[in-house]
Amino acid sequence: MPSIFAYQSSEVDWCESNFQHSELVAEFYNTFSNVTFFIFGPLMMFLMHTYAQKRSRYIYGVCVLFMVVGLFSMYFHMTLSFLGQLLDEISILWLLASGYSIWMPRCYFPTFLGENRPQFICLVVITTMVSTFLSFLRPTVNAYALNSIAVHILYIVFQEYKKTNNKELRHLIEVSVVLWAFALTSWISDRFLCSFWQQINFFYLHSIWHVLISITFPYGMVTMALVDARYEMPEQTLKVRYWPRDTWPVGLPYVEIIGDHKNC
Repeated sequence: MPSIFAYQSSEVDWCESNFQHSELVAEFYNTFSNVTFFIFGPLMMFLMHTYAQKRSRYIYGVCVLFMVVGLFSMYFHMTLSFLGQLLDEISILWLLASGYSIWMPRCYFPTFLGENRPQFICLVVITTMVSTFLSFLRPTVNAYALNSIAVHILYIVFQEYKKTNNKELRHLIEVSVVLWAFALTSWISDRFLCSFWQQINFFYLHSIWHVLISITFPYGMVTMALVDARYEMPEQTLKVRYWPRDTWPVGLPYVEIIGDHKNC
């Protein structure tokens, strides 16, 4: 049985041909397409600074975990090792769990917790730790955990979309879902239609997944921040801005706190 550190010890092998550009890098494009995680992660930490100071400094941790996902994804695609696969999947699990803990509206908490966020965070952390441990024994556990969280987040976003009349929030939700759908389509196509893509010598769909999902992250982050503000920061006015300029047709979203207002 090969070591978990060994190259190609993972059962997962993506469509890109292995070791085409380097003897050290199994999947060249799938490895270096993760560079976008190291661009958007620090940039969002900077852009969301004023919001994080008001809401929670744990938001910096979410951005750090996002970069950790990129790092472990690079390691996995460079080696295709079993350890790389586990680290890649576990880091994604902890990223989702961290966002879950910070931004989950209290009205969606399990009834036995009431609206107690500290207890909810403890429940999420314990569940994530158990899933992490079980993933070393049965790696398929991680897939179920990731899919469960993703489906629940989509459910919450759909519910909030129906509730809100905020045009900015509705626009962000629409863009986030479209980006996520394109990213997921790239992932599924690379995984299950590999023979077709190999026939036309196009091996880059998983690389495209990395780029699209890293672009989805800022949109998803700002979407959840706006949803959360409705419940946790009702006295604050949040404005969606776009980097580098609001007037550009394409930009990176972030939120800016422009003032306080009191509701009687």
